[in-house]
Amino acid sequence: MAKTLLESLRPWRDQIDSIDQQILQLLNQRAQAALEIGKLKEQYNANDSILKPEREAQIVTHLQNMNGGPITDDSVKAVWGEVISACRGLERQMRVAFLGPQGSFSEQAALNRFGHFVETVPCASFDEVFRLVEVGEADVGVVPVENSTEGAVNRTLDLLLSSPLKVLGESSLAIHHCLMTQSGSMGGVTRIMAHPQALAQCQHWLSLHYPHIAQDAASSNAEAARLAAQDSTIAAIAGQHAADYWKLAVVQANIQDDTQNRTRFLAVGNIEPLPSGKDKTSLILAVPNRIGVVHEMLAPFAAHQVSMTRLESRPARTGQWEYYFYLDLLGHKDDVAVRSALEELKQQVAFLKILGSYPHQA
Repeated sequence: MAKTLLESLRPWRDQIDSIDQQILQLLNQRAQAALEIGKLKEQYNANDSILKPEREAQIVTHLQNMNGGPITDDSVKAVWGEVISACRGLERQMRVAFLGPQGSFSEQAALNRFGHFVETVPCASFDEVFRLVEVGEADVGVVPVENSTEGAVNRTLDLLLSSPLKVLGESSLAIHHCLMTQSGSMGGVTRIMAHPQALAQCQHWLSLHYPHIAQDAASSNAEAARLAAQDSTIAAIAGQHAADYWKLAVVQANIQDDTQNRTRFLAVGNIEPLPSGKDKTSLILAVPNRIGVVHEMLAPFAAHQVSMTRLESRPARTGQWEYYFYLDLLGHKDDVAVRSALEELKQQVAFLKILGSYPHQA
């Protein structure tokens, strides 16, 4: 007699149950090992951060290199990111500041980067994110620095220049904008609200479908979602994370004009990661205003074979048409090639600030 589907599935489900028990036992062993490390730090009076970006990156990279599938490398990163977060949280729950309110892309980026076993701290502005970390009310802050459609986030660039905080990590988030309301329809809606960048990123779609509905700027997409949750005449543009948090219904998903729309976020804090083996360094330069100076500025990187992945200029606000240059380099500032290039660079620039070296996420 042929087996039923349930009978055929039973041995495989029993095997999964047995494996899950083994995984749970091993996870608890790992957590206990992490707690023992915390005790050793106390015993040696090591005033050490619970966050070790380079060590966490090395763990994930090592496991990805060992991975034979069928689980994907991205899945390995996601799963072990949460495992690391859970173990880190046993020692102390990290506080992560972000541009709020809850449900923002910044909160999503923070959870993707540090896992869900953290306390998220919503802030009203980028300035507040930096301030809370500077005074020790948050361990790290997560801020957007550039979008693939709209370019640099200028306020973040200005704060990186003036703040003593260091860049300790990065993450890239695919930005899928949704139009959302209380009812899931546009009936009675008189305003569409979002952050100005989100409105710009959806401008073609909005012009095509709702050209006669007023568009108003909000301090963040999540704030627009919060307002829409209180007012049925408002439609918000935000991510699915915001719709879930504020209990809004999606009218239309993926309304961004660029299907490849992504935002890069930086994590800032008071620690400086050690080399992980695959790093990036961010810095700010200012150069004298003379012919050929930008070519001279870039020459040390070519001479020492240091790859530059980003170059952004920002007015210095002196009224003299002077600029700050924001650069990203492949490699850690303590790597021989990068260190040599930076030493040479110091001799020819008017200003140099190393924002930080941190694990590179492609």
